[in-house]
Amino acid sequence: MAKKGDIERGRRGSTRIDSGRGVFMISVAAELADMHPQTLRMYEARGLITPKRSPKQTRLYSQNDVDRLRRIQRMTNEEGLNLAGVEAVLQMEDQVARMRVELERMRKRTRELEREMNEEVERVRRSFRAELVPYGAYESGDLVPTDQARPIKIPVKRRRTGPARHRP
Repeated sequence: MAKKGDIERGRRGSTRIDSGRGVFMISVAAELADMHPQTLRMYEARGLITPKRSPKQTRLYSQNDVDRLRRIQRMTNEEGLNLAGVEAVLQMEDQVARMRVELERMRKRTRELEREMNEEVERVRRSFRAELVPYGAYESGDLVPTDQARPIKIPVKRRRTGPARHRP
């Protein structure tokens, strides 16, 4: 029985079944993939394919499973790989898919952190009354231009520590 989300309606009202839902029995899946049913059982034993199971434990293959079986057949017949090579290729593809998901998660987090950082920088900028002068803003590298007529003197009060000393 179809569950909610398994069946979708197309543009013209046609019914489309979720490609990940197990709907084909082994004989139908074998025929669609142009293989013997025993080959499907062997691929399942090696972990190359994992069909769904009915409540009575009958194997149910999805369209995705059939596509994967065709791909395995192409790799063995046309590309000359043995089943160990097919396993390695499929494992690497699964790893790449997981890494892409992780990379996208990290990119999203980076965008969030960058937005937060920019908001914080803007908050700090607004908190200052005057503009900040970036270091090296002048050609001489000084923070304050030296071409003023009179130098700026900043009084510095020093605390005396220890016994008072008299100057000669």
